[in-house]
Amino acid sequence: MRWTREKLAAGAAVALLVLTGCGGSGGAGAAKATVPPTATGSLEDLAADVQCKPNIQTDADEIRQAICTNSDGKFVLATFATDRGQREWINDAKDYGGFYLVGSKWVAVGGDGVVKALRGKLGGELETGVDHHAHSGQSGHSGHSEHAGHSG
Repeated sequence: MRWTREKLAAGAAVALLVLTGCGGSGGAGAAKATVPPTATGSLEDLAADVQCKPNIQTDADEIRQAICTNSDGKFVLATFATDRGQREWINDAKDYGGFYLVGSKWVAVGGDGVVKALRGKLGGELETGVDHHAHSGQSGHSGHSEHAGHSG
């Protein structure tokens, strides 16, 4: 029975790596070489790392959220008190689409090019939200940072 559990755990770990884009082939390994270790720190520390002055929108015990603009573009930067709070926020926000750069108790939300550029400075993992309208041009659910404020 123990051997089976170990096999299942290893299989789950491999599946998780594939689903999160950590286990790939070809260009994925080369792209990883340019990604720095995942940044840590306060919202202000992370904003300084990407050279933006954060415009604080939410300043609560469980989440701090700001709008930032730098040479890469406009994005939302949020920090969280707990990993669970962060994951719940991301899961809810991803229903609106968008592109997410996820670190330890922080997330940056913006356009695809913006979060990819930020990843070169902050590290982290890329995640993509669900696009319910698939380029239909309808306003309000374009998946850009205007929905990042929905913390539920």
